[in-house]
Amino acid sequence: MKDIRNIVILTGAGVSAESGIDTFRGGGGLWEQHRVEDVATPEAFARDPDLVLRFYDMRREAIQTKAPNAAHLALASLDREWPGELLIVTQNVDDLHERAGAQIGLNETRVLHMHGEHLNAWCMACDERSRWTGSLIDRPACPECGEAALRPDIVWFGEMPYRMDEIFEALERADLFVSIGTSGAVYPAAGFVRNAREFGAQTLELNLEPSQGTHWFDEARHGAATELVAAWVDEVLDR
Repeated sequence: MKDIRNIVILTGAGVSAESGIDTFRGGGGLWEQHRVEDVATPEAFARDPDLVLRFYDMRREAIQTKAPNAAHLALASLDREWPGELLIVTQNVDDLHERAGAQIGLNETRVLHMHGEHLNAWCMACDERSRWTGSLIDRPACPECGEAALRPDIVWFGEMPYRMDEIFEALERADLFVSIGTSGAVYPAAGFVRNAREFGAQTLELNLEPSQGTHWFDEARHGAATELVAAWVDEVLDR
């Protein structure tokens, strides 16, 4: 790792699965009882807001009962100890990276939620985002403007993921790109490995099984995230 200074890590549902948070596409996955079109699109929210709000209220409540696992804790230790640039880009909408401690670098937050956060609410009236741990079904007022115009701060299908410019800038500077617990099926995140390769970065996949994009990586290691990530972080930090 002596030639590696700047690292970009992409995490997906497989990182949080061992904390008991349903994966997006697994057999017992999050959407099994609901079609994506019914709960995860702007059109669904316009058509049946109560269904959408109830769905996300349940997810928001459930996430608060979960705890970070060994993979989150290992990445938090990397965040504390890595001397170069580090950006953890997560597709996950839980807060387990932050609760594990992977949030503050030397001068800036080093966790970026490209698909939003369950524990935020987004006001459609004033465009402010507020920390939110309760229910939205009763149309509570926005803490900033007082309007009853809150929705889950989640990037739905058909919407643009957050902070893409920052992500591509980090990929351009990266010496190493690591994908952890992702299916390799959801774009634009699934294309990050190719972006990283084009910019000259080394690439590594850590996943329960080969993803749809495994062939794009220089190296792939397969197994449980709690085991793979902890071992990889020890290797990176030369423990």
